[in-house]
Amino acid sequence: MCDRVVFILKILLKILNHISPLVFTGPCGGHLDASDAGYITTPGYPLEYPPHQNCRWVITAPEPSQRIVLNFNPHFELEKLDCRYDFIEIRDGNSENADLLGRHCSNIAPPAIISSGPVLHIRFVSDYAHQGAGFSLRYEIYKTGSDCSRNFTSPSGVIESPGFPDKYPHNLECTFIIIVPPHMDVTLTFLTFDLENDPLQGSEGECKYDWLEVWDGLPQVGPLIGRHCGTKIPSEIQSSTGILSLSFHTDMAVAKDGFSARYNMTLKEVNDNFHCSNALGMESNKISDDQISASSSFYDGRWSPRQARLNFEDNAWTPNEDSNKEYIQVDLHFLKVLTGIATQGAVSKETHKSYFVTTFKLEVSTNGEDWMIYRYGKNHKVFHANVDPSEVVLNRIPQPVLARFVRIRPQEWKNGIALRFELYGCQITDAPCSEMQGMLSGLLPDSQISASSMRDIHGATGAARLVASRSGWFPSPTQPVAGEEWLQVDLGVPKTVRGIITQGARGVDGSTSAENRAFVRKYKLSHSLNGKDWNYIIDSKTNLPKIFEGNTHYDTPEIRRFDEIVAQFIRVYPERWSPAGIGMRLEILGCDLPGKTCVSPTTLSSLGGLCDFEQSMCGWTRDPMSDLKWSLYSSSSPSLDLTMGSDSKSILIKYIAYPKSEPQRARLMSPSVGPERRPVCLLFYYQLQGEGQDSLRVLLRDDDQEETLLWALKGDQGPMWREGRTILPQSPKEYQVVIEGFFERGSQGHIWVDNIHMSSSIELEQCTQPFAAFPPEMTGDQLFCVSPPGGASPGWSDPTVDTTVSLQPMPTYWYYVIAGGGAIFLLGCVTLVMVLCCHRYHLATKKSQHSVSYQSTYTGQYTGSGPGGLSGPGVEPMLTIRLEKQKPCSQC
Repeated sequence: MCDRVVFILKILLKILNHISPLVFTGPCGGHLDASDAGYITTPGYPLEYPPHQNCRWVITAPEPSQRIVLNFNPHFELEKLDCRYDFIEIRDGNSENADLLGRHCSNIAPPAIISSGPVLHIRFVSDYAHQGAGFSLRYEIYKTGSDCSRNFTSPSGVIESPGFPDKYPHNLECTFIIIVPPHMDVTLTFLTFDLENDPLQGSEGECKYDWLEVWDGLPQVGPLIGRHCGTKIPSEIQSSTGILSLSFHTDMAVAKDGFSARYNMTLKEVNDNFHCSNALGMESNKISDDQISASSSFYDGRWSPRQARLNFEDNAWTPNEDSNKEYIQVDLHFLKVLTGIATQGAVSKETHKSYFVTTFKLEVSTNGEDWMIYRYGKNHKVFHANVDPSEVVLNRIPQPVLARFVRIRPQEWKNGIALRFELYGCQITDAPCSEMQGMLSGLLPDSQISASSMRDIHGATGAARLVASRSGWFPSPTQPVAGEEWLQVDLGVPKTVRGIITQGARGVDGSTSAENRAFVRKYKLSHSLNGKDWNYIIDSKTNLPKIFEGNTHYDTPEIRRFDEIVAQFIRVYPERWSPAGIGMRLEILGCDLPGKTCVSPTTLSSLGGLCDFEQSMCGWTRDPMSDLKWSLYSSSSPSLDLTMGSDSKSILIKYIAYPKSEPQRARLMSPSVGPERRPVCLLFYYQLQGEGQDSLRVLLRDDDQEETLLWALKGDQGPMWREGRTILPQSPKEYQVVIEGFFERGSQGHIWVDNIHMSSSIELEQCTQPFAAFPPEMTGDQLFCVSPPGGASPGWSDPTVDTTVSLQPMPTYWYYVIAGGGAIFLLGCVTLVMVLCCHRYHLATKKSQHSVSYQSTYTGQYTGSGPGGLSGPGVEPMLTIRLEKQKPCSQC
């Protein structure tokens, strides 16, 4: 019986082997649209592909700026032999002549392949022998940061991974930035969290596949709070630095359900009588278990770091060995002012024996790597702690210290180390007029940080950012002179300034050797409203420039407060420094001038004046997510009738790219503009020069972060200043105007913009020159090719102006009107036909004869070859209609 079954199975297999090539030898290849993700497989996959195949696919993305990514199924099998016979070939373009991205065979699936442009050409070839299972690949639009990133400015909202609650796509690089107004905090609470787990993850922050990073400020600029993956929900986060950012990364493999988080902004209550002595969250669980760690824990698992909370009912933290090398550590997530520590021992629940720490030392750090033992005077401070296991002992820190990471290192103990504790302090911004002005968060761009000199001529001035930078500012001279070197910050607009935070620096190479650990011991402060006229902060006792006490350690920051001043520019002049020289990082503390805080949207009447960038940015800001940054530079004035000097300021983006570099863009954003009752005209001047197809665009961004293209110009326009005009349509909601410069890959050039003017007084007809403007009632995508003002000059390419203006949908009742009108018209036609039919019938029945003849007046010859043929002149064809009498109108 078994032999018969085996025999039958063999026959069936042979039949399948003969049938499969016949079944799957249909046409393969074609043109595919990447707007929606799809799959390409070899014929018959996962069975053997047929011989003699030559398939070609061309995949096209809908937008020229988009790219395509291919991800292969791991089940990949093509004949080996150096890919000469069976292979898949991917080319970076739309033909076989495009650049080769790879030719693959064997049984190892290729890694993800990403095009450089919007088209990929794929070719699959098989010969007459040795077929395999083939391949299956998924194609989709390669998602970049601009595709899935978003800024949040509303008081509350929800941030979700793309596609949530469905699985997130592969190959994402998304950034979500919460921008918080002055005098407000933001709290971020995660609702769900499911990212690809790292099975070899050694500790928090080591996720290698998919992850979500939280930043105290702009991504890659501000300090990193944490990196998360897996299914454990991150702890609640509260920030007061003005910007909180999330960076979401996914690879090409496993996809999970993603994350959902809610944020909420709250008004900060600040008063002059505040006390910096709040419990920071050990006892209340505001500090999560993940934020508490230790050098070791007792082996039985009943004395872990999470049990080190003050008044915890079940034991405490105990190290594996009683030693003064052991410590317990808390990550506060943000830089905070530490003013006190309360400690407590414990009684063992198992043995009922008492354990407590009698003395300890305190260590602090801003980054978890560079540590300082707290000193009181010249010696390490030894804090006296408990004399019994249950009593709470509070130690105040004589000189409050700034720290993010705090370590308690027991020095002496009774019976053994057991510790429960609470930390006390406050946020830096809890004091009146102490908002961080953007050095730490990245809100102030590098272009607003300057120095007298820099040791690393290729270094960025952003190295001077408090905490966020891992190095710092070092002046050029190896033997600097007191009062000659300075570090300067431009706040952008005049502010009330009440304090400064300074920090030392370490060498550019990241080394922590003594010669690279530098800090400033004493310094003077100078301030200005225009960057030209400077005044020192004066010591009221001596009536001389005040000398401020600086730092005593290269990592630990120090706050110095002073009577409020009004300034836009702040300069620090080092007076004394460490043996390693001058090294500094800093942050400015202050607030907006009274009456200048703009939490509510701006109106066009306040923006309607000419913004020439001479005194300030007029409320326009640089998009922190842009690849490139707009910068203020002096330039020759536009060659038009403008009230500008010959050396006025304009805003510039300049770019030089290598052939393989990615496209880059810079964005300039207006303040939020309130709802407008009528369309208004936007006027501006520009220069657009470059060797590639670079472009300048104007977009409208609504409060949902949706953007509409209003105006675009592409191609080199020569060295002349030109005027651009476009209509800003009537809007029932708040919006922002975005001016974007875009550089193609492999190009170089520059774009200048100046004299931006939003006007509600200019007639819309005048807003159509020199380029056609598009009124609000226009809909759809329009493409216009026009010449520059005055006609095209030799060597100029015609500018392309395209626009997209969204319209309100047609009112619903109009559909009923149109449908009803069509029905009435159709009914009228039917009625008319019936009336005519009946009328002709009545006429016919009045005839005495039962026939009606039609005689033609044609007198030509009519010939026919059959018996019934007609011939000869004068023969008239006749049409006869026979009628039968019935009831009237029965034939109608």
